Amino acid sequence: MDWMLRDLAASVPCIRHIVVLSADGLCMAQHGDERDSGDRLAAAASGIKSLAQSIASELPGDEGDVKMVLLELTGGFFYLMSAGERSYLAVTADAEVDPGLISQRMRDLVLRIGEHLSTGSRTPERAVP
Repeated sequence: MDWMLRDLAASVPCIRHIVVLSADGLCMAQHGDERDSGDRLAAAASGIKSLAQSIASELPGDEGDVKMVLLELTGGFFYLMSAGERSYLAVTADAEVDPGLISQRMRDLVLRIGEHLSTGSRTPERAVP
C-alpha cells in the first residue's frame, strides 16, 4: 500500500502527509513525516470523524455516515475520506494545494484499494483453555 500512498503524494503537489487509519484511530499506513506524526494525525482524524458522525446524525435521513470532511486552516487543508468499512484516508496539504485535484485523487485511490483498507470490528482475544 505504501507505493499507492507515494503515488498520491507525487500526483498532487503540496501534500504534506497521508495516513490510512482504522475507525478507532490506529495508523495502518502512512506517507510523509516521522512515524509519531502519523500516529498523532490518525488519532486526531478519528476524533474529527466521531464529531462529524454526531453532526451527520442530526441531518434528516442520515445514518451518521461520514463520507468526507474538509477543514481549511490557516496553514493549509485537512481532508478525511471514508476508505472502506471502518477505514479512512487522511491527508494534510499546504494552502497552495488544488482542492479539487486532491479530492479527485483521494477518491481514485479509495476506489483502487478500498477493499484492502477495510478493517473488521475488534473483538477481544479469547483465552485458550
